Amino acid sequence: MRVLITGASGLIGSALADALLSRGDEVVGLTRDPERARPKNPTVHWHAWQATTERPPPEALDGVDGVVNLIGEEINQRLTDQAKVRIRESRLVGTRNLLQGIEAGPSKPNVFIGQSAIGYYGDRGAKLLDEESQPGAGFTAELPIDWERAEREAERSVPRVVIVRTGLVLTKHGGLVKQLLLPFKLGVGGPIAGGEQFMSWIHIDDEVGLLLWALDNDQVSGTINATAPNPVTNREFSKALGRTLHRPAFMPVPRFAVSALRGDELADAVAGGARVLPRRALDGGYEFRHPELDEALTSVLR
Repeated sequence: MRVLITGASGLIGSALADALLSRGDEVVGLTRDPERARPKNPTVHWHAWQATTERPPPEALDGVDGVVNLIGEEINQRLTDQAKVRIRESRLVGTRNLLQGIEAGPSKPNVFIGQSAIGYYGDRGAKLLDEESQPGAGFTAELPIDWERAEREAERSVPRVVIVRTGLVLTKHGGLVKQLLLPFKLGVGGPIAGGEQFMSWIHIDDEVGLLLWALDNDQVSGTINATAPNPVTNREFSKALGRTLHRPAFMPVPRFAVSALRGDELADAVAGGARVLPRRALDGGYEFRHPELDEALTSVLR
């Protein structure tokens, strides 16, 4: 299989590229800076692409069997008006330019996999949610709603489209775990903003596993939640991380501390939560490698 990945040098994209290459597939990577990306993975066919200003180069799309769209500026930042515009454009304009490139090409991929996020559901407390649940409100919910709408435009030219709503990805190379390691190692880790909000997490192995499953399985289409089948509260997550690191986990982080660091809007998102289940993945026969949090954290931090 020849697979094109946008955001191939990012956290999920690089892990997916490695998995595809290890099983003998061919990977085409789109990135703003191929010279920086190439030394990290020289076996990827890198192409330069400024996602918000142009279509991908036609040669990058030539003979591609599948496309995985992972572009998007980091949302874990102070959400100023300017930052919101950048975050939206990186996803919506980038996706539109990508799809225009696909439509203009002489051949079409068999499958398009679009990235989204469980922020789609908003703050829903302890209510169990699956792919049929209604969306939430606010910027962090409206962003994936609009992103999914843009990605579904792929249905005009690609026979199979999958939208993956990703949870909190656990990996030692970045994201949530990397941010929490230092305070927990210093013995000052603990629940955030009360700790009762649910965290729907997924191990990087299963995030990549679900993307491969969606690429390979002709029966998979529509929306799937990329979350482990056992979501936990923030308090439970903190205790599990403390156990894994053999450190205490009783030092609470108040909401105002998050607000001071990242602003009120992101603090609201952190203080809220969603209890999301991967119903369609389970019904479709995907077997999670890391369904339980303690084992998943041990794997990540091994």
